Formats: sequence, structure tokens, C-alpha cells
Amino acid sequence: MRLSLFCLCCAIYSSASVGQWYVSQGVASIVNADNKTAKTQAMHNALKKALLVAGASVSSVQQVVNGLLTQDEISIRASGSVNSLELVSEHYSDDLVTVTIRADIFPQEKKCFAADYKKSMLLTRSNILHREQANIGNIYAIDSTLIQQLANKIQQQGIYLETKLALQTKTEFSRYNQSLQSQSLKNLTMSLANMTDSQYVLFSEIQDLSLANDENNNWQFWQKNVYQRQFNLALYIHDGTTGERVLAKHYQSSAPWQFDKRKQVDVTSHNFWQSDYGQSISLTLDNMVSDIDENMMCQPTQGRIVQVQGNSLTFNLGKRHGVKIGDEFSLLHFNNFTSDDKRTYSAFNISPYKVMVTSVSQDSARATTTEQHILDNIQINDLAVRY
Repeated sequence: MRLSLFCLCCAIYSSASVGQWYVSQGVASIVNADNKTAKTQAMHNALKKALLVAGASVSSVQQVVNGLLTQDEISIRASGSVNSLELVSEHYSDDLVTVTIRADIFPQEKKCFAADYKKSMLLTRSNILHREQANIGNIYAIDSTLIQQLANKIQQQGIYLETKLALQTKTEFSRYNQSLQSQSLKNLTMSLANMTDSQYVLFSEIQDLSLANDENNNWQFWQKNVYQRQFNLALYIHDGTTGERVLAKHYQSSAPWQFDKRKQVDVTSHNFWQSDYGQSISLTLDNMVSDIDENMMCQPTQGRIVQVQGNSLTFNLGKRHGVKIGDEFSLLHFNNFTSDDKRTYSAFNISPYKVMVTSVSQDSARATTTEQHILDNIQINDLAVRY
């Protein structure tokens, strides 16, 4: 299934409602002539996107989406975040359905301020756990191509992320992860985040690329030698400041492998990504983008302090991340400690003072204490945080 989404936010106010209208479009492929499921999937993701753009709380998004779309009415009234949901149009062409919805979404009374900003995230090269499985098709390059595709989708579809890539070399993540070396994982994350000026680090493991033993002629009965191939992926996101894991999620899918088993396949090619298997991976990536955005929306926006002068400081968040003059940030001073078993734990002292942004560039901002206090307890590498 191929799914692509975009959301056009329209500032259209209705005299009969205090909400704001959002128009969102979803495209989904029709599998086994199941028009209803495809239509529901397209509406599901379109509404989910609109809710996230509107700043609905993460806890309410899934409940609202599932609750509304279990009903059959095209126009629905609800008492939650969505006042009204309308199916504007649906169009069927080949094996695709395109729907456009319009949702009247109430402004959130308690919206996390962190949703105003983009978080910087480092995407690292994936690791193929069983490399011998990539021998069929010689698709070893999927470990980096996959992450490049994910970065492209985040740029096109995502709302809350500013991404950076580290694809040239593999990290030691899988070795540490498989052997449960939690402290090594934290150290690796913090080191990568510090080197790349990133707030979060994404790791992933391709856990299964195996090919089924039996021909899969149920999918394409007129072809011979078509086999079902697995694509199982584990996703992990770690906080770059503390090294701690904030998200772990697994994705599992399969699709016909339409290529000759002895033929080398270019995983960067249009031919690969338009195949059933490539489209199945693309759909998985779409789901990943949605899940990552939901998780990141209300995660604290953290800027590392790079300079302190009297009652002013500079931190490494700027216009690129959504910071504006007048924004207020809390300050956290590192106070890490080591336990008796030699494990390091992150701890912070919260400063009683807040700072207000007075100037901002693309990648940094300068801020001053709101009450002109000297920041004698704040040091370089401490944090300016927006919750």
C-alpha cells in the first residue's frame, strides 16, 4: 500500500463555531478491491495530521481519530477536540483512493508549549541484524537508503523535527543494544548528540529481510518465482542530553519480491521503490513519521547553552527550530551523579530564573534573565528548556 499525505491549513473561521477549519488530504492504495478499508485509512491519517498541526495533545489524537472514524456519518459532531468532520471529496483512480476532509478543530486549552518548536534529531544509519538475508538482491545498501528516505519523508510530512544525517559509518548501537549495555548506549547517544548539535538521536535495526520458501502466486498468479519477503524494523529514539530512551517501536510488514533472486537490485532506484516491496517499506516509513511526530510534539525543547555573560546567555536553538524574540525558557543546571554500581544518572537543578529571548539567528538565540539576575550558577552545556 502506498500512502502519501499532505495537510493544508486554512485560517477559515466560522460564525457558528469557535474552532478553526483544517483541510487535509490523504491518498491510499486499494488492496483486494477493499475500497472501504482504503478510504478509512486515508481519512484516518488525514485527520491525524490535521490534529497534530492544530496542536491537539498527543494523548487525545488516537482517541479522537478512532472514535470519529468508527461512525458511518460523513459529517460528525463531537464533544472532544474535533467539533465537526466532513468528507469533502473522494476520488478513485486505478488502485488509489484520494480523500479530502475538512475538520473544525477546537483550540487546545492546555497545549504543550514545546509543540511550538522543531526538535533537532540525528538520524543514524540502520543496522541489518542478519546481513546474510540481504544477499538476495544484494540489497545491503538498504541500511542507509532507508534512513535517507525517512529523512525525506520527515521533511515533506513531518511537523516537529529538524533532521540531520549520519549515514557514512555504522554506530555501535546494535552491539550495545543486543548485549544490554545501557551505560554504553547512553554514552554513545550523548557523544553523537554533542558532536552534531542534536537534541535527539534516532537508531534503528532491520530485523528481518527474509524471503518465504513458497511461491506467492496468490498475489500475482500469472508470474512465477514471486516470493513473499519480510521487512521488520525496530525504531529507537534517545534523548541526546541524558542518553535515555524516549521511544521504542517495532514495525512488521511483508510484500511480494518481484525481482529475480539472483539479480542485483538497486535500492536507490525508482524501479525498486515502485515495486510492491518498495511501496510496503514506504508505507512503513509513513507510519514511522506519524509516530515520531506524535512522540516528539510535547517532548521538551532543549537548547544547549554555549555562552554565559552576566545576566545573558546564548543557546543552540534558533529560527530554524521556531524560536522567536520574546519567548521564555527555563534553565537547568547539570548535577549528574554516579551510583555505587558505577552507573551514571542524569540530574538537574532547576534555576529559579527564566530567560527571555532578545535576539535570534538561524541556529542560535540570545536571552536575558527577566529580572536582571546574574546567572552565576549556570554554565556552558547546561540547558535552556521549553516544556
